[in-house]
Amino acid sequence: MADPTAPLDPVKRVTRSKAQARNSYNRLSRWYDLLSMGAEEKVKQAGLQTLDAQPGETVLEIGFGTGHCLAPLARAVGETGKAAGLDLSTGMCRAAQTRLRHKNLLHLVPLTCGDAASLPFRQQTFDALFASFTLELFDTHEISLVLAEWTRVLRPNGRLCVVSLAHLDPKSWIVRLYEKAHEKLPNWIDCRPIRVCDEIEQAGYLVASVSTYKMFGLPVQIVLAQSTLSTPDLLNRRID
Repeated sequence: MADPTAPLDPVKRVTRSKAQARNSYNRLSRWYDLLSMGAEEKVKQAGLQTLDAQPGETVLEIGFGTGHCLAPLARAVGETGKAAGLDLSTGMCRAAQTRLRHKNLLHLVPLTCGDAASLPFRQQTFDALFASFTLELFDTHEISLVLAEWTRVLRPNGRLCVVSLAHLDPKSWIVRLYEKAHEKLPNWIDCRPIRVCDEIEQAGYLVASVSTYKMFGLPVQIVLAQSTLSTPDLLNRRID
């Protein structure tokens, strides 16, 4: 039986800069789907089902990559709703635009190139946020700031669905191998497993459900949570 008083294995740090991340994803954008071999798609689709976007809702996908989830979100919210996306990489934005154009949805889904830690949207704009393989791209000290920013743009009781590599089995040889590759090649393997559920709860969200999957042997969690903080609450936290 594990000792509950034993120190937790540390989460690996992210050492590359955002400029390096942007440049890396710009280079990878044309080949990203081929290199990932579609491994992310099954989990992303499960994440979309967990979010369960409804007609008339306003939904933002953060870190949309090549845009696989944008079309399903647009169809789910329908003509009375709005799906939007934000990504750091201009290359990924172009790839997503091409995908949406082929589906005749480009005019319905506004895309923004920007930083998920500083969203260019007014407070309480969205009913729901969706982020897959994005939160774990931020360094450990940044995650709470990123989640606070996401809370700012969510409406009261808004939903957040995060799909993330999860720090659940740090002793696994495949996890240790992956984390070693992350340390050696931070510009190419820049995400790493994080304590995603803990981070979301500590940011003031009420966790509604947690599902665990495997991708290339690595644990992945889908966490659905509800925002319980208003903008004044966030301001008070920052003052404190």
